[in-house]
Amino acid sequence: MRAYNFSAGPSTLPLSVLEEAQREFLDFAGTGMSVTEISHRNKAFEAVVQEGEALLRELMHIPDDYAVLFVQGGASTQFAAVPLNLMHRGKADYVVTGNFSKKAWQEGKIYGDAACVASSEDKTYTYIPDVSAIPFREDTDYVHICSNNTIFGTRYVEFPDVKAPLVADMSSEILSREVDVSKFAVIYAGAQKNLAPAGVTIVIAKRDLIGNPLPMCPTMLKWKVQDENKSLYNTPPCFSIYMATLVLRHLKKLGGVKEINAINEYKAGLLYDFIDNSSFYTNRVEKKYRSIMNVPFVTPSPELDAQFVKEAAANGLVSLKGHRLVGGMRASIYNAMPVDGVKALIEFMKKFERENA
Repeated sequence: MRAYNFSAGPSTLPLSVLEEAQREFLDFAGTGMSVTEISHRNKAFEAVVQEGEALLRELMHIPDDYAVLFVQGGASTQFAAVPLNLMHRGKADYVVTGNFSKKAWQEGKIYGDAACVASSEDKTYTYIPDVSAIPFREDTDYVHICSNNTIFGTRYVEFPDVKAPLVADMSSEILSREVDVSKFAVIYAGAQKNLAPAGVTIVIAKRDLIGNPLPMCPTMLKWKVQDENKSLYNTPPCFSIYMATLVLRHLKKLGGVKEINAINEYKAGLLYDFIDNSSFYTNRVEKKYRSIMNVPFVTPSPELDAQFVKEAAANGLVSLKGHRLVGGMRASIYNAMPVDGVKALIEFMKKFERENA
């Protein structure tokens, strides 16, 4: 019996996708080889990259003047790639709403005048600053945000309306809700939450902004080079790209982003409603800004938290331990987490509360 995996990443994947990959693992597309063995120059694999890009464009309604890239290094590498491709005047604004946006800001400071123009650290990142009141600077090269905060369980309900190019790390929510890509200059996302095993990162970038990277930018981090080479400048993470393409096919069959968003809202609603009506569990995030992907919660004590995680795992509910910066528990309920998984978690939470309240 498979466990319900609430890991923040690498995360659960659709069972049908895993089974499809299993069926053709030894003989991919009639090549007589595994996808982990064939050359990235093989026509069969080139077709995977092309299909993956086409599906992303369709599902996210990506305009034609945007590049869609499959790159390596995780979203953390993009913390450096963003300023190296965009910081032409040496000036950028960052909104710090969690651990990863803080790391992105710190990386940006290596390359120029990267300013933290707003932060929610004062309340342990339990809210998103009012985007209409943020004092963005004039003549900044870009504004950087993290749209969903994996560790602290917050998300933007509206995005900043800025003159500068808007850059968003969407690692932990890409394809979970519809966004207007045209409002962003760059969207990037590690795939290991909603798309694929760890290894590939998605970059969606306006082509008119990526043609002039800084002279110091390494070739591998130049979005222009990756775009010109159709994400095949060097050997890419072939298996992760292949898995991402299978997941994108699966999402299209489900009805696309609009349909999965409705399911995600329903799952999160079930869990938040239970927590809010319990005198035993607490979610500390301001309700307006609650993530529908990552739900942190605590019991009345750290000792009970540890007991909860241990007993939950024994009941097939795994990877519920919260991040060390927050403690408690965290249920990551990404696209592939079935409704039954959330219901099973709630039933266990009820049982644990009865036995320990």
